[in-house]
Amino acid sequence: MFAFVVSLGASFLLYRLLADKLTANAKAPTTQAVVATHSIAVGALIGELDVKLADWGGTLPPQACRTKEEVVGRGVVANIYEGEPVLNDRLAAKGAGAGLAATIPIGMRAVAVRVNEIVGVAGFVLPGMRVDLLIAGTPPGGNPREGTLQRTLLQNIEVLSVGQRIEKSPDGKPEPVNVVNLLVTPEQAEILSLASNETRIQLVLRNPLDTKEAKTPGTAMARLFGAAAPTPVAAKPAGRPMQSKPAPVPVVAVAAPPAPPPPPLVVEVIHGAQRATVQFKSTDKKEDKEKQQP
Repeated sequence: MFAFVVSLGASFLLYRLLADKLTANAKAPTTQAVVATHSIAVGALIGELDVKLADWGGTLPPQACRTKEEVVGRGVVANIYEGEPVLNDRLAAKGAGAGLAATIPIGMRAVAVRVNEIVGVAGFVLPGMRVDLLIAGTPPGGNPREGTLQRTLLQNIEVLSVGQRIEKSPDGKPEPVNVVNLLVTPEQAEILSLASNETRIQLVLRNPLDTKEAKTPGTAMARLFGAAAPTPVAAKPAGRPMQSKPAPVPVVAVAAPPAPPPPPLVVEVIHGAQRATVQFKSTDKKEDKEKQQP
């Protein structure tokens, strides 16, 4: 009985050893892909020695490049780490070159903004972070009693680079710089360029997961000291369109009729039993008109 148990155990161990050996000799299915020979930073231009073809076990990502011709000579827009497949969406378009310009998406612009330790949030504004932009100034035609006005100009703007650094910081350590580049649309670039020249700009750091834009009314220096906000003036209703007046009718002067001649002067002369009436014209000439009365 003991010999039977020993032989059974030996057979089991032999079976396990043979099975493990067959499993080790069986090769898993692999696919050739382009992998990085070392870590490649953002903005670098991939050369022949930066990548190689290697067998990759398992399923490749859909964006994985399979030939070196696809990647050599293209700029890197996202960090690529040693030994990982080179993905097409981490590379700039062919012919775009390398550096900061290659990281700008088509249709977007990079605008430089001068900052300091206060404006740049003590150096915590780093590539890849999101910020809001506040402006402070006096608008033309504004109420001088309100003083300086401040409002939110742009929201949820991506920081493309700080200083000369375009790669994202893995540890998030602050880096005091003098200039940051922001990724904006062409319309926002016009607004930001004017604001940087005519007003004071303040960067406000925000959570990258917070993408909701807040609607704020802005504030003024006078309101900080308790002054009430000005009441918005209602727009006056549009009046009726002015109608052209008809041309005046010319007035023709009419000559007045001649005045009637004054009545003649009548003198009654009594001579005894005779009565006579003598009329005199206005020219004082005597008329020979007499009326005899018995």
